[in-house]
Amino acid sequence: MSEDSFSGRLKRYTNVASAVGGLMTRLFGDRYLGMTLDGPQHAEDLKETLGHLKGPLMKIAQILATVPDMLPPEYAAAFLELQSNAPPMGWPFVKRRMQTELGPGWQSYFRVFEPHASAAASLGQVHKAIDHEDRILACKLQYPEMGSAVEADLSQLKFILKSFEMYSKAIDTENLRLEIADRLREELDYLLEAQHMNLFRRMLSPFSFACVPEVIETLTTKRLLTMSWLEGDKLLTLMDSPQDLRNEVSSCLFRTWYYPLYHYGILHGDPHLGNYSWNSCGQLNLLDFGCIRIFQPSLIQGVLDLYQALQTNNQELAVHAYRIWGFTEIDKEMIDILNLWARFLYEPLLDDRIRPIDQSYSGHKGREVAGAVYEALKQRGGVKPPREFVFMDRAAVGLGSVFMHLRAQLNWHQLFEELIQGFSGPLLEKRQKKLLYP
Repeated sequence: MSEDSFSGRLKRYTNVASAVGGLMTRLFGDRYLGMTLDGPQHAEDLKETLGHLKGPLMKIAQILATVPDMLPPEYAAAFLELQSNAPPMGWPFVKRRMQTELGPGWQSYFRVFEPHASAAASLGQVHKAIDHEDRILACKLQYPEMGSAVEADLSQLKFILKSFEMYSKAIDTENLRLEIADRLREELDYLLEAQHMNLFRRMLSPFSFACVPEVIETLTTKRLLTMSWLEGDKLLTLMDSPQDLRNEVSSCLFRTWYYPLYHYGILHGDPHLGNYSWNSCGQLNLLDFGCIRIFQPSLIQGVLDLYQALQTNNQELAVHAYRIWGFTEIDKEMIDILNLWARFLYEPLLDDRIRPIDQSYSGHKGREVAGAVYEALKQRGGVKPPREFVFMDRAAVGLGSVFMHLRAQLNWHQLFEELIQGFSGPLLEKRQKKLLYP
């Protein structure tokens, strides 16, 4: 069956529309009939609905929850509780999928292929295998009809986002929708993810502490990604480890995330605990490369301009930076609002001392600042964030969350200054071109 068949898309569309439609109709009805909507309860109901649907729409909700200021606070809090614990597909599915991708004799490529999934997520699952050269492999299989599911869910995303705009005028969500749609479609292409993996292997080659899987090209297709298996402990298991180890892990993660961004303009857009592990040799394993964003060098210059503007209280430079980012209608009032969030986000990088990423270790301050920004934008009449803002901000928040879980205490300012030392837009552009078009 086609991965993007009309019948598959129609079935998913019908299921999603019927589940979400009642809740959204209530929102619209409350708006036009003058009824009072219980926002927190509606957010809980929507969370429960998306949780049962699983698949791409649940992943979309998780993304929405981690982009600051994008949702009313009660919806963001509810969506953050969604977990991607999708039950794995059984052995009959695995055999059919592997035969479709590698042919009837697919099992001859492996000495061992474990029938039970080692991990399962919203778009696919991973199986451990051993080939005839005794290499331990990870085979990432995409679930059936994911193309149909993604397109059906994206069609509902526009409806959901417009309902949020009706609920509150703080954010114009059009660029958010377009950016999520592009990145989610890219995640379906495992050949593209394989390219991203190879890019990161090259970019991070100067760091002996960073491990990126090796792609097995002959056993990789658009819906099957075969790579070397990286053994290690999930970062969540390190939460009670000695402080020195948690600091070391966090320092490695900080470098592996920021170095590609400021040396090549390439962002890993999904840094969360499940995408990394720590091996017995004291190395950080990077496990997932589905959400990668390549930026124009000028945007990276804008990010650093804003960093410098906050250091020196240079409002003129801040205006310049926000315009480079793509924000329009910038005036003093808007600068003050945007800087509320920027100062919170950049604060650890500006503070030259050993400290936690968040003094409270709870994320409470971040939620408080995001809520204040959201209310200020609502009073102002709203803002339309540029597409580039969406995953840049989401990734920074995701990274901070990992550091909070690990309770790391580092001099983030010195780490950051070391990575950006000697930065120039033209040099980044030269590196980026050499990497992407060797």
